[in-house]
Amino acid sequence: MQMNSRYHHIIWDWNGTLLDDTWLCVEVLNGLLTERERSTINPDEYRKQFGFPVIHFYDYLGFDVDLDSFESVSRAFVDAYEARWLRECSLHSDAESVLGRLSDEGLSHSVLSAAKQETLDDGIAHYGIGSHFTAVIGTDNIHALGKVEQGRAWMARLDWPPEAVVLVGDTLHDLEVAEAIGCDCILMTHGHHCPSRLGDRGVPLANSLLELLDYLAPQRVASE
Repeated sequence: MQMNSRYHHIIWDWNGTLLDDTWLCVEVLNGLLTERERSTINPDEYRKQFGFPVIHFYDYLGFDVDLDSFESVSRAFVDAYEARWLRECSLHSDAESVLGRLSDEGLSHSVLSAAKQETLDDGIAHYGIGSHFTAVIGTDNIHALGKVEQGRAWMARLDWPPEAVVLVGDTLHDLEVAEAIGCDCILMTHGHHCPSRLGDRGVPLANSLLELLDYLAPQRVASE
């Protein structure tokens, strides 16, 4: 038997794609908004409005986003998020089994995230999935900036051409990254963007990591 697969390498987004943390981001943001006597946001509105650059989303929420205030709000968000996420968040259902299945089928994996590198490293170690990844690539800031540049650099180092690589994410920014680095993209609907925002972009959507296997699991064919 031999494998017949379109892809050889999967670049995974982290927050919202493998890590189920959308709910926590909403709670942390609402805490900051309440402290400032501003209207809170519900999960549905969050998933309809959240985006990159994050400063525009903060502006939508009513935060004062002049440079100093954006830095202050970003730091407050990160501090409150990091105080809770390792204790309270979990991976999305079947994350470990899907990674294992795809690894067994011969696909390699990496993580590309807008999260700060140290935070990303801590999470991958905490959830015990580091053995699946050839690289774990984050950013050097708390503002979720630099994912496109990091993606281009990583693609240049990969052994596979862009057509053999697929990026799996949960936001329109992940699609922008995939387009910038020249690879295909599959978007998960269980993360930080709602299905209605993702559905008209001409890329496959998956509602769960198990459903993702329909796109990624190699089909075995008999050798001639």
